Amino acid sequence: MKCPKCQSGNPNAQKFCGQCGAKLEKVCPKCGSSNPPEHRFCGECGHELVFAPAPTHGELSFEEKLDRTQRYLSGGLTENILSQREKSEGERKQVTVMFCDTEGFTSPTQRLDPEEVYSIMGDVFETLIHRVDNYGGTVNKMTSDSIMILFRTPTAVEDAPQRGTCSALSIHREMARFSDRIKRERCNP
Repeated sequence: MKCPKCQSGNPNAQKFCGQCGAKLEKVCPKCGSSNPPEHRFCGECGHELVFAPAPTHGELSFEEKLDRTQRYLSGGLTENILSQREKSEGERKQVTVMFCDTEGFTSPTQRLDPEEVYSIMGDVFETLIHRVDNYGGTVNKMTSDSIMILFRTPTAVEDAPQRGTCSALSIHREMARFSDRIKRERCNP
């Protein structure tokens, strides 16, 4: 059962979340009554307590996402994000959004070994994320060849557009160096 507070997965027979200690209960979609997690039918009205299935192997939990991106984030940024998480959930504020996309990604991926592509993109993402981190940005989403970055979340700053611009310029300079280095390495093995 997914914890309503921290979204951690828990065995259905548990009464409290193993991660945050929140009480685990199923709320009937028909009458709104609370039911123990192991119940399949509402004890108040008899309605079936059907909920969305557990995430498939393609979906990652918050903890799995954090584990995968942890090596890219500085310790200070990670703690800052996690400490602000509950405060900022549901909060509305203007943010600066930046997208970084790898130009011409498909062509090289068809010629290179998948492990080599993974290694190169790992280096690219590490570089991008460190440049974003230097200016107080937060990586919001990552795909195979791009990332989406937010400035002004989870911590509010007044100069988010300027930080985004400086980060973009820094990324552009660093990616030009990275590209030159990869070309030298591939042409002069």
